[in-house]
Amino acid sequence: MAEGKQKPKHIAIAGNIGAGKTTLTEMLSKHYKWIPQFENVDDNPYLFDFYEDMPRWSFNLQIFFLNSRLNQLLEIHRGTETVIQDRTIYEDAMIFAPNLHEMGLMSKRDFENYYQFFETLKSMVAPPDLLIYLKASVPTLVGQIQKRGRDYEENIRLDYLKKLNDFYNKFVDNYKEGPLLIIDVDTNKFGENSEDLGKIFEKIDRELYGLF
Repeated sequence: MAEGKQKPKHIAIAGNIGAGKTTLTEMLSKHYKWIPQFENVDDNPYLFDFYEDMPRWSFNLQIFFLNSRLNQLLEIHRGTETVIQDRTIYEDAMIFAPNLHEMGLMSKRDFENYYQFFETLKSMVAPPDLLIYLKASVPTLVGQIQKRGRDYEENIRLDYLKKLNDFYNKFVDNYKEGPLLIIDVDTNKFGENSEDLGKIFEKIDRELYGLF
């Protein structure tokens, strides 16, 4: 480890639905011996209802995500090990909630209440030591979503994914919280190509430890 560099405590992976966050989290966790923290999809009591009736359940879903993500962050900062987090607290508030609001799936009142709550929480937690963004085009996302075949994702509309992508790109362009690494998933197939994965390791080593 390079001199003067503290051990990172929190690495986070951001990316749209189907970008490969969970896969990369698993691979980096194995390589660096980091503790993985995954999004709790299976135990989410709102997800199925949300995909059936988005306007009715959008606020409840977002509050559930915000709470579970905050708990993850508190756990990270209480611990001593490096944790790699699959999806960030920023994505809920800067991408998913505004998108729901813009699509008419979350009321103005609910969105403003939610966003102010997020701003309060954000002031209480530290940003990640490194944010890795998996950038992917809609066709790549669709291909990966179909490949994993989750029931509740069958109804995801293309316009929904595209709008999320637009929000992601805007978020990443304006991200100033800390170090950021962007991986282009259209060209880097880390899931099936070890050379591509190696390139990601090199970039992370350079970013975190100043290794070349």
